[in-house]
Amino acid sequence: MIVLETVKLELDGPTATIYLNRPDKKNAMNPQMHRDMNQVLDTIEAAGTVKAVVITGVGDSFSAGMDLEECFLQPFDDPQLFYRTNLVALNWFKRLKAFPAVTIAKVNGFAFGGGFLVTGLCDLAITSESAVFGLSEINFGIFPAGGATWAATHNLPRKQALYYILTGDTMTGQQAEAYGLVNKAVPADQLDAETDRLVRKIVKKNPITLELAKQVYERTTTMDLPTAIDYDQAKLWELSRLSGNEWINVALKQFEKRAFQPGLSSYSRAEVKS
Repeated sequence: MIVLETVKLELDGPTATIYLNRPDKKNAMNPQMHRDMNQVLDTIEAAGTVKAVVITGVGDSFSAGMDLEECFLQPFDDPQLFYRTNLVALNWFKRLKAFPAVTIAKVNGFAFGGGFLVTGLCDLAITSESAVFGLSEINFGIFPAGGATWAATHNLPRKQALYYILTGDTMTGQQAEAYGLVNKAVPADQLDAETDRLVRKIVKKNPITLELAKQVYERTTTMDLPTAIDYDQAKLWELSRLSGNEWINVALKQFEKRAFQPGLSSYSRAEVKS
């Protein structure tokens, strides 16, 4: 366990767990947390072994969003300080979206503003049914910024995104599942087990395939079909080169021997040379 001032990081082989750790402030993101998050992302990348990154909160909250006083009110009269303070946050938000490992939000309580954003930026998300999500920015006179509107736009249907942006109303974990913000909502006492189940699926996969699959998804969302096919074929060749044709030399050789069924399970990477 690596303990920073506002964040804890647990590295366990192919899994990293990030704990947002300001429980007395509902894990609101202050400038120190933004610096700490950049540091833990550096550490995870440097490890070179992580396939799944779980982000959760200490206590009864995921994150109440930005610390309004420390991030906005206190530095506002100094334009350069205000800019630098919030640039650190925006940098790790962008890094999280493009992170090479699979990112999983484990939403254990309040997820407002920046907490909603982090949920939306992660590749996958599991929440407790009792968690509460919201974009409360409209209630103090601005719109969701720093990527929060993007997160709503890209994770919710249009009418629902606009409803929560314009009203500041909250949604439950069950509603978040119904609208597509999270993959699954479970009772609070099942959150750990359900997240662990998902992590176990991810860490069995080829890490190069995971990273390139994310890239292909992100890029092809803005392409027409012929362009998308050209792109994914190029990425397939890249995958084959970087992984030593593992999908042919290991996976399909196992399939040939009927050692696994692709529709039901993953091939074994035990024989892959490190």
